[in-house]
Amino acid sequence: MKRLLLIDDDASFNLMLKTFLGRFYDVDSALNGKEGFTRLKKATYDLLICDLRLPDHYGLDLLREVKELLSDLPIILMTGYGDIKSAVEAMKLGAIDYISKPVDPEELLKTINNALKKKKKTEKTRSTSFVKSDSEISLKLEEYTDLVAPTDMSVIVTGESGTGKEYVSRLIHEKSARKQKPFVAVDCGALANDIAGSELFGHTKGAFTGAHVDKAGCFEMANGGTLFLDEIGNLSYEVQIQLLRAIQERSIRRLGGLKNIEIDVRILVATNEDLKVTVTKGRFREDLYHRLNEFTIEIPPLRSRTEDIETFSGHFLRLANQSLNKQVKGFTPTALTALKQYTWPGNIRELGNVIKRAVLLCKENMINLNDLPLEVTQKKHESKQEESPNYQAFDLKHITAHKEKELIESVLQQTHYNKSKAAKLLNIDRKTLYKKLKVFNIDA
Repeated sequence: MKRLLLIDDDASFNLMLKTFLGRFYDVDSALNGKEGFTRLKKATYDLLICDLRLPDHYGLDLLREVKELLSDLPIILMTGYGDIKSAVEAMKLGAIDYISKPVDPEELLKTINNALKKKKKTEKTRSTSFVKSDSEISLKLEEYTDLVAPTDMSVIVTGESGTGKEYVSRLIHEKSARKQKPFVAVDCGALANDIAGSELFGHTKGAFTGAHVDKAGCFEMANGGTLFLDEIGNLSYEVQIQLLRAIQERSIRRLGGLKNIEIDVRILVATNEDLKVTVTKGRFREDLYHRLNEFTIEIPPLRSRTEDIETFSGHFLRLANQSLNKQVKGFTPTALTALKQYTWPGNIRELGNVIKRAVLLCKENMINLNDLPLEVTQKKHESKQEESPNYQAFDLKHITAHKEKELIESVLQQTHYNKSKAAKLLNIDRKTLYKKLKVFNIDA
C-alpha cells in the first residue's frame, strides 16, 4: 500500500482528511512543519500533502527543504487563500499540483492517484537510465562501483565536465545499503562563501540577517544516506575546515547553534580538477584530501570512449523518444559515423543534448546528418589547427598562464560569447570562467 504524509495545522481537518484517505492509502499526519520534516527523515513516503501556511513554516520554504532532502517526492500543496502567485511559485519549485481549500476529497483523491501514476512512470524510466556497455572502460567503471558501493568509504570521482560524475555517484548510492535513504547533491561551485556554511550545516533562527527560521543543512538532510559534493575544489578554505571537522567527529553544529548534531552520512565528492595539484598550491587542505581520498574513480572523457558512443546514443535515443513522444528507430550509418568522429568537448552531457535535439528535428524514422548540429557533422582536421582546433588545444590545463587571456577571448568569439559553451570547451566550470573574465578584464 502506498504511504502518504499529510501536514496541516487544522487538527479537525487533518483528522477528517486522514480518515478519508486512510481508506485507500497508509496515511501519517503531522500538525506542523517541524514534525512533518522529522517524519520525512525517519520514514519513506510515496507522496506529501502539505498546507501552504503552517504555524512554524511557510509552505514554499518547506517545499524547498523537502525537495533538497527528497528531490523525487511528489508534493501537493493546499491553501485557503487561492494565491495564484504562490501556485506558480510552488510549481516552479517542484510541487506536482496545487489545490485550494475547501478541499473536495474526491478531487484530491484523483490528484493523488495521478501523481502516484506519474511517479511510477518516472521510476520506471530511471531504473533503465543506468546504461551498460561492454567496452573495457565501462566494465572497469562498473567493477569499481560494485566494489566500493557496499562499503562506507569516501570516494573522489574525477573527470572532465559532462563525463557523468554525478551519474556514477548516484550509481554508487543505488548499489549501497543506503539506497533507501536520501541522496543529497550539492553544487559547491554555485555556493557563495557567505552561504556555504549555512547550506551545508544549517543555521538557527537569528544566526544572521535573514535567518527567520531554523534551517537544516545538507548534512542533516542526507542523514543515513549519501552526501554528494560536486566540484568540491570550489569550497573556501574556512568551509573546508568545517567539513573536515564534520567528517572526523561525525557531527555538525548549525550556524548560531549551541549543540552538536550527530550525523551518519557517506561522503562522495567530484571534481574536474587535480586535487593533488590544488593541495600543493595551498588551495585545498591536504588533511581533508586524504580524509576524502579513500577510493578514487576516474571517468575518461567521451573522446577516449568511441566504442561506447553507439551504446550511449541508443540510450539517449530511447529517453528522447519517451520524453518527446516520438518513434525514431535509430541512426543512419553516416550519422553514426559523424557521432563517432566528433570530439565531444561537452562529453556525455553534450551527447545527450545532441541526441534529444536530433530526435526533435527528425522527420523520418532514422536520424540523419541533417538532424545533427553543424559542429558534429563537419569533419575535423586536427592537422590544421587554425581551421578546426582539436579539443586538446582548448584545454586550459595544458596552456601556460600567459596564454589564458588570448585563448579565452578566442573561444568566446567562436561560441558567439555563449559563456556556458565556452566554459565547456575550456574544460572549466562557469564560475571559474567568470572569475577569469574579471581577472583579465575581458568584457563579455
